Amino acid sequence: MTTSPPVPWTGADPYAAALRAGRGPLFLRRTDGWLLPLDVERWCARADPVDRAVLDRCEGAVLDVGCGPGRLVAELAARGRPVLGIDVSAAAVDHTVRLGGQALRRSVFEPLPGEGRWGTVLLMDGNVGIGGDPHALLGRVARLLAPGGLLIAETAPVDVDECADVHLTDAREAVGAPFRWARLGTPALLRCARGWEPEAQWAAGGRRFAALRSLPRSRLRSSGGTPIASRSAEPPKSTAVISSQRAR
Repeated sequence: MTTSPPVPWTGADPYAAALRAGRGPLFLRRTDGWLLPLDVERWCARADPVDRAVLDRCEGAVLDVGCGPGRLVAELAARGRPVLGIDVSAAAVDHTVRLGGQALRRSVFEPLPGEGRWGTVLLMDGNVGIGGDPHALLGRVARLLAPGGLLIAETAPVDVDECADVHLTDAREAVGAPFRWARLGTPALLRCARGWEPEAQWAAGGRRFAALRSLPRSRLRSSGGTPIASRSAEPPKSTAVISSQRAR
């Protein structure tokens, strides 16, 4: 039985406060003091043209991992697409619901509805770094997707491949225990993508993206890869665990 990694910034006040205010400052801070600014203003705004072009590529039911305040979930819902956001932050889930999206407070490494049936998984806004172990994250995403499903990941705008312990901070003080986080450029992501078929790479608005397709089980077997286990999970739009089903 696998154990879920520690959940980053659960209940962290600066993150919740930034989402409520719709603005930063908010950073990830390494132990050596280096700061990575987080783009709270863009996250809390509506989907912009770059976001919408990414969402045009989505196939089938969409799972937005680390959905934050829910701009992408809300945009897909407005298009009539089946979509679910997940995030470890209660403030993020609540914000997503207020925008009209469906969201669940849960880590990607915990049991999720529709495992093995999602058409597209999104790892946007640096979420390819979740858990600080890209190999483990890609393996988990492969098990969430239907065979031949699509992963769309936003990579770092520079060629970087690093994993570090970080804190969440508003530049005044760090909050909570440090957690592992990774930063990957597209070349680093592709190096990790065994069992995936690169489909596209592009840049827009100073941001970079990669689309990867999971290999069907038959191709995984023939190539010596590990087949994705068949799962009898509930369908992606199950209402049993989706927080937006409560009265608004």
